[in-house]
Amino acid sequence: MNLSTIRIFFDLVNQMEEVTSLCIGEPDFTTPKHISEVCTKALEQGKTFYTANAGLLELRQEIANYLNRKFMLNYNPESEIIVTVGATEAIDIATRTLINPGDEALIPDPSFLAYSQSTLLAWGNSVFVPTYAEDNFVLKPEVLERFITKKTKLLFLPSPNNPTGSVMTRKQLEDIAEVVKKYDLIVVSDEIYCELTYGVQHNSFASIPGMWDRTITINGLSKSYAMTGWRLGYIAAPEYLTEQILKVHQNSVTSAATMGQYAAIEALKKGNKDIEKMKEEYNRRRIFLLEKVREAGLECVEPKGAFYVFPSIKNTGLTSEEFAKRLLYEAKVAVVPGNAFGEMGEGFIRIAYATSIENIEKALKKIKEFIINL
Repeated sequence: MNLSTIRIFFDLVNQMEEVTSLCIGEPDFTTPKHISEVCTKALEQGKTFYTANAGLLELRQEIANYLNRKFMLNYNPESEIIVTVGATEAIDIATRTLINPGDEALIPDPSFLAYSQSTLLAWGNSVFVPTYAEDNFVLKPEVLERFITKKTKLLFLPSPNNPTGSVMTRKQLEDIAEVVKKYDLIVVSDEIYCELTYGVQHNSFASIPGMWDRTITINGLSKSYAMTGWRLGYIAAPEYLTEQILKVHQNSVTSAATMGQYAAIEALKKGNKDIEKMKEEYNRRRIFLLEKVREAGLECVEPKGAFYVFPSIKNTGLTSEEFAKRLLYEAKVAVVPGNAFGEMGEGFIRIAYATSIENIEKALKKIKEFIINL
């Protein structure tokens, strides 16, 4: 197991002065005040004791309401929703529940490192399924099918995708569903960026006919409500899965922080305007950054979700790590090398636009100068 390349670059940035960082996928907005105030009030009222392992029932009800309202998904809050310590814990406990030693997990490449690391911790084998820039980094069913064996147990399906920003259409999800059904797979659908799509609609995989009973939906409040440090995620899945996942969760973390759960209730009930305001700003940055990246001479697929662009740096003749390290030390700009997200990420870099237009403009000027001077 390796340390996250993202965090390695993050630590390098913290050791240097005057670096413009487009590195970490974390909103630069602070948590909306009305959400934080509920947490403060919970502390003042002494709501600091353990909750049920699965989380406050009121919060699970609000999660169920949200999923129904947004995606027409029906879950029983008493038995089919688990509140987790961030979406990362949700990925981990879902994987450890499903994967036995030697089982295989299919992972789109490039994608978030946690899928392969959680598989490794469960003594499973990661099987990386390539996606391509010419396909907008969307997973193709005919490619997926080539990597399925008798040992295949589950498929990780992130949409919107980190790092590429690709968003799968309903038709594309339906095509993947046919493969899932044919080979009797379980899907871990990571939808943490579901609120951050631009000009396209997010479709939850569990809403595809025949997929509800074989899908573990992963989501949380980190990205959409600017609550990364609160570490609040959740799992929604059929009871036959959650009753087993809960055992792993119970023996790993007991429960998520109580006062944060009260804040999450407030966010889900009254945070929609906050999301729209932040999303509008992200979209403005997305359009600006994409234009500037292309002006710098880099080819880039237009991202439709999350808050990343994933331009190709192949025309520079440098590897992803060479480009990112030289850019950091020579131009004082931090990005993430694409190979941090898998072999198919080689030749690309991830640039996060979860920062101000001013920072983006400053960084892109330096990137353009860096490329000219290569």
